[in-house]
Amino acid sequence: MFEAFSSGYYLGRLYVEPAAGERAAINRAHHRRVNEQLYTTDEGISRTDLPLVMKLGEAHLAVDGEDDVPERTLAVPERLLERLDVPNPPTLEEVLLAKREHARRLLDIGAV
Repeated sequence: MFEAFSSGYYLGRLYVEPAAGERAAINRAHHRRVNEQLYTTDEGISRTDLPLVMKLGEAHLAVDGEDDVPERTLAVPERLLERLDVPNPPTLEEVLLAKREHARRLLDIGAV
């Protein structure tokens, strides 16, 4: 679903839809798979419940896993979606997924 794009990001396409929650989310099983494939290391036990960091438009979003989000969908809080340039949601959009080290830096500085 995501492919290498640059030194800091993977590129993917997800349906972006409004959500009532406070944080962005994707399907929990999909979240776990992405964490396992792209964020874990061979150094001991790796957590697969940490937020993914995705960039939609100009915004970086900490993305959790939720059971009620359909596969291949990024649910974005309505208040955030209003500020982003997403025409007529739900719509298929290009989404950047920060690579592990870049995501860690963004989370450490509070950019998401």
